[in-house]
Amino acid sequence: MSTPHSGSTPTLLSPSVPLAPSSATLPLASDPAHLDTIARSHARCTDLGLHRTQRPDFAGLGRAELALARERHHRLLVHAAPVMDLLLEQTLATRSIVALSDTQGTVLHAVGPADFLHRAARVALAPGANWSEASKGTNAVGTALIGETPCVVHGSEHFMQANGFLTCSAAPIFDPRGELLGVLDVSGDQRSYHPHTLGLVKLSVRMIENHWLLEDEGQALRLHFHPRAECLDTLMEGLVTVAPDGRLLAANRSALDLLGLSAVALRRGSLASVFGLSFGAVADHLRSALAEAGPMLLTLPDGRRLCAKARVNAALCWPAATLPQPATGEPTEGRIAPSANTPAVPRSPQDSSPSRGAALARLHAGDRHMATVVDKLLRVVDRDIPVLIQGETGTGKELLARAFHADSRRADHPFVALDCACLPETLIEAELFGHEEGAFTGARRKGAPGKIVQAHRGTLFLDEIGDMPLALQARLLRVLQERQVTPLGGTRAVPVDVAVVSATHRSLQQMVDAGSFRGDLYYRLNGLAVQLPPLRDREDLLPLAQALLAAECPDGTAAPGLDDEVQALLLHNRWPGNLRQLRNVLRTAAAMAAGQPLIRRMHLPDDFLEEALRHAGAAPRQEPQTPQGDTTLQALEYQAVQRALALAGGNISTAAKRLGISRNTLYRKLRRRPPPM
Repeated sequence: MSTPHSGSTPTLLSPSVPLAPSSATLPLASDPAHLDTIARSHARCTDLGLHRTQRPDFAGLGRAELALARERHHRLLVHAAPVMDLLLEQTLATRSIVALSDTQGTVLHAVGPADFLHRAARVALAPGANWSEASKGTNAVGTALIGETPCVVHGSEHFMQANGFLTCSAAPIFDPRGELLGVLDVSGDQRSYHPHTLGLVKLSVRMIENHWLLEDEGQALRLHFHPRAECLDTLMEGLVTVAPDGRLLAANRSALDLLGLSAVALRRGSLASVFGLSFGAVADHLRSALAEAGPMLLTLPDGRRLCAKARVNAALCWPAATLPQPATGEPTEGRIAPSANTPAVPRSPQDSSPSRGAALARLHAGDRHMATVVDKLLRVVDRDIPVLIQGETGTGKELLARAFHADSRRADHPFVALDCACLPETLIEAELFGHEEGAFTGARRKGAPGKIVQAHRGTLFLDEIGDMPLALQARLLRVLQERQVTPLGGTRAVPVDVAVVSATHRSLQQMVDAGSFRGDLYYRLNGLAVQLPPLRDREDLLPLAQALLAAECPDGTAAPGLDDEVQALLLHNRWPGNLRQLRNVLRTAAAMAAGQPLIRRMHLPDDFLEEALRHAGAAPRQEPQTPQGDTTLQALEYQAVQRALALAGGNISTAAKRLGISRNTLYRKLRRRPPPM
């Protein structure tokens, strides 16, 4: 990274800090690869017309633009911020700043000592500053972005002399599919140089990437492995996620290094081809006492041996019934021996593929409206019919789109999301269609493929499609009709095969009538339209809340229950923020109730409590209407339960007494929903 320069070289550290060796005596000074990286960067800077003596361009983003950039990279910030705080603690003695930049080199977030941050802001190390090579010449952030590899730029290795007082260590951050997300950097006065700084940055990046992977593949079985057992549960372990049919979905960087595979090659493999292992054997180990007895020993097809542990998230994500059983007589030599406690049972041929509708089914706990939505979507999976999801903000439109993708034949290919409301019109076109090198000011030097091309053979999710600028709607329509896209500044069309799922909280039909949305695009996207119910209208709120609590709990930790008063408050609240609000309320309450079996009123957030109490005096939830025509005994029983709950104001104990049954029986009947009529 670099700073503006006028007069004498800025000093960010006190003179009492001992001087580090000059760049000529650094260990990296004799590393041919490092010297080549610096030389190539200097050559690029010369080609860009930069001069070593010029003042850097230190104009940063305005407040509104920075807020937009942060919102666009919200997920990266969420994963990186706590890791940056840990990294700062480890480098605190060097009086350095830890910074996160996006793929354009713009600083999104920075942490450091208060006095250092104040001085850093004066020398363009603050959020909003741009550290691309085109702006600041050779620096760790910009050079790491170009080379997509970790690097150190120390002292006079910076192209611009104004930056020569800095030492910077940076590493790029990638998602599980190898897409560049941003760069993590530690920068300070060159006198604070330490040879281990880059190693700490790289480990921090691995932590961010692992968190990203686990969030992306939270519903998948995980295999953690390393040649040495003591390296399991550390940042050195390899981590792969596995589909129920044995396909490898994604891996962290350590796994790719240990296996000697690229991300693309790994996704083409399976447990059998890469590890010489079946999913059934892993599932058997996971269910058996062996899972608690220590790591299992694997023998790879090339003879190498690994220590491994299989893990899976809460039962909400992987019910035991979905775990395939090992086949009778399955060979186990050099693999995992089946547990004596779990008898092997024959498998049908269908067991080798994912359970149809499993991902979609997990999105509801008995609500009849959601059951209807799921049933409709299952009927059009893999039929090349575009889906339009409508619903209020926070009702789970992207979750539904991801589940639809996971239950399709495209599940092992990318799910690519684009929020049309988050990007300005000047950027959304390049993000969606891609661009060639030099297509516009600020374009990436190597160009970018665009979201449509990234989603090839997978699913493209267009969130808030109603906010797409009218001028771009015609081009999107052409791409969907012709199944090919031409990047900005390009002349060659790229064939694409994507399933399209769109979502909006607006009424597109009304927008068509008003002329603010193209009718031909609307009818192209509206192959099947489904309406997600707001949380206040869902019949499965309490089971859904318990499922969310189970998902929030660490492995092996029992989820807390909800006492009667809390249940009543949840049932009476109007939930303007829908599922997103419910998840946040429960997450906070679970943290407040840590170690206690029940969440009580005292554990609820104050703002929610005020909102819920305001509605508590209002009429209870509307009773389900008696269905017309023929119905089933199960449906009548369910409605009797709902009526008792409504009369009891959501109090489980009171409702159970009215019905003459126990609380446990009432909960069981709540979970046993009748099928949609």
